[in-house]
Amino acid sequence: MADLLLELLSEEIPARMQKRAGEDLKRLITDGLVEAGLTYAAAGAFATPRRLVLTIEGLPDESPAISEERKGPRTDAPDKAIEGFLRATGLSKDDLEVRDDKKGQVYFAMINKHGRAAAEIIASLVPEVIRSFPWPKSMRWGSGSLRWVRPLHSILCVLSRDDGSEVVPFDVDGIEASNMTAGHRFHAPQWFSVSGFEAYQAELKKSYVILDAQDRADRIWEDAKNLAFAQGLEIVEDQGLLAEVAGLVEWPVVLMGDIAEDFLGLPPEVLQTSMKEHQKFFSVKNAKTGRIEKFITVANRETADHGATILAGNQKVLFARLSDAKFFWENDLRVAKAGMDEWATKLANVTFHNKLGTQAERIERIAALSRETAALVGADPDMAEKAARLAKADLSSEMVYEFPELQGLMGRYYVEAAGEATEIAAVAEEHYSPLGPSDDVPTAPLSVAVALADKIDTLTGFWAIDEKPTGSKDPFALRRAALGVIRLVLENGFAANLNFLFRRSLFIKSYFDRYAQTVMYSKYSAGEDTEFVEMLKAELRKFSTGDFQREWSDQKYNELIEASESKGERKSWLMEATFQETLATFNSYSDCLPSLMVFIHDRLKVYLRDQGISHDVIDASIAMPGNDDLALLVARVRALQDFLKTDDGENLVQGYKRAANILAAEEAKDGVHYELDPDPKLAEPGVEADLFSAIAAAEPAITAALDKEAFEIAMQELAKLRKPIDEFFDNHQVNHQTSIIRRNRLCLLHKIRVVTEKIAIFRHLEGV
Repeated sequence: MADLLLELLSEEIPARMQKRAGEDLKRLITDGLVEAGLTYAAAGAFATPRRLVLTIEGLPDESPAISEERKGPRTDAPDKAIEGFLRATGLSKDDLEVRDDKKGQVYFAMINKHGRAAAEIIASLVPEVIRSFPWPKSMRWGSGSLRWVRPLHSILCVLSRDDGSEVVPFDVDGIEASNMTAGHRFHAPQWFSVSGFEAYQAELKKSYVILDAQDRADRIWEDAKNLAFAQGLEIVEDQGLLAEVAGLVEWPVVLMGDIAEDFLGLPPEVLQTSMKEHQKFFSVKNAKTGRIEKFITVANRETADHGATILAGNQKVLFARLSDAKFFWENDLRVAKAGMDEWATKLANVTFHNKLGTQAERIERIAALSRETAALVGADPDMAEKAARLAKADLSSEMVYEFPELQGLMGRYYVEAAGEATEIAAVAEEHYSPLGPSDDVPTAPLSVAVALADKIDTLTGFWAIDEKPTGSKDPFALRRAALGVIRLVLENGFAANLNFLFRRSLFIKSYFDRYAQTVMYSKYSAGEDTEFVEMLKAELRKFSTGDFQREWSDQKYNELIEASESKGERKSWLMEATFQETLATFNSYSDCLPSLMVFIHDRLKVYLRDQGISHDVIDASIAMPGNDDLALLVARVRALQDFLKTDDGENLVQGYKRAANILAAEEAKDGVHYELDPDPKLAEPGVEADLFSAIAAAEPAITAALDKEAFEIAMQELAKLRKPIDEFFDNHQVNHQTSIIRRNRLCLLHKIRVVTEKIAIFRHLEGV
């Protein structure tokens, strides 16, 4: 048995590509070896900024010999068919055997393949992998044709055994495989020979190279924590940055530097983001004040002055970067304190989507819808509307333009600077949440109201223009928005009629769709009469925030017409056209609502399945009326899941199944539906009469429990039917010889189905 060591030494590999490159190298080589008949015991991949390394243990010395029998054409087949078979097998006609077959005599070939040496297989496989390696980006250099992420310097390829090691000989674009490699670029650039992986790893460490990325990350983190602790500070944890920095150095040297006093007043998030994005620095904060006071940088070498020169250079660049951040911060504060009107004006020129208008128009829709959602979550509608108008203002700020990931968080600072209430400022940061399944869900009523309105506007808007997710493509993150709606409703535990909110959102959109055209018409007919335009806008706004399902009374309509006619030559059709077109637009959009509710239910299934809820239980509950109230729906789902785990639940389902199957078969045979109320007077005394009594007692009790949304109690009442249903089927034949009794019993089965389906549509359960 042999062990393989492969190293590809190059110029610096981007940190973001290293992990995937190691995985690809391992996959491509091991797959190729197995395909060639070489199995192995274990494999591991490593990456540093300058090298990709693969080690494979337990390779056999050669692939096994293979004997294969292959059936060919008949002996009287055309010559071309026989010649094709000979080419495919690599044999001559004399090597073939003739055997009797059902259809006559047939040629057979016995193909014997000898085993190949492991070194031979590796020597042909590795160059092929190198030439076709799937880098996201690659380059050519010099006069060669090889493409690699950065210029490739050397290839180390060694097979080692207990009795020694050998170089696997091959050549890739003039680079010959050898047993030589080099250490750290600055500390140990000398070349040295390698005989196996253990010696290779140990020699690299002596040469200032830590091969394992996790070892480098652990060393960086421990050294950084110790430096911070020594000064009474702590590191701001950032695992993503840690992994990236570990991919930038082969020999990490951790240094701590100072932040100039001029910048310590910047928000900590600004300092942290600027240092991370521009220079890959870790932030060091004072745990007592939360203020970021120092930074950690990681060098790739040790120096005689213990990093003083490196720190001086880093601090010089940091000063320039933070000067920009301070400039942005101060300019943004000036605008914020003036009321942020300047930013609102800019958003009117920022397109959200070419079919959904500008960011300013979207904010108008969200603000109107926030009044509706505020009522659901117990927030003040006026405050919710105001918070919605301010929540996205920071999108025009210089700081968010420089660091888009700070949107919302900077908004919180700016809204506070504008003198608004703390809870309104919090909306700017929290209304984007939740951004994913593990993200925190806002709980403050104002934040929940605006977050819900934001996500509903996104969903209804894209559904209205028929831009839905397809397959794995979801460019507008609509699945995330749907999950956000679900989590906001369920994790805050409030009842919400989603169908109403979706219709409300679509009506608001319909209003704003007509708005620009209406104002244009009004200016034309009113001769640029500002007073009339504002009057029309006010009436339209009242209309958009009213009950969109009501019919406008003749009196109200006439008042509006008189208001328009009182302006002289203004056209009364303007008001009429606007309202009628708004309703027509809304009606056309409403066609998308069933599809949107299906989408929400699909995302709810994913959400609940992750919590261990069976898919069929979810389907049985979704099939019930009122499925747009997610809190009510999930309460039903959980109660049903618990009920079906009991013996009563399991047996009742079987009883339901038996009743439904018999009823369906007999209705199909007779061509009628047995949906009349069964007559208890026709029931035989004993078991059948007991079932009538049980149903008569259970039905009102189940209905009363469901009216109170007490699903557990409803399930308990339903469970009481299990025994009388079982006894009925055990002791009575439904298809009685007397037709009137048979008909009555079929109606009784229908009654069992009706009462049972007050809880859930059991036919959607698996196995029913």
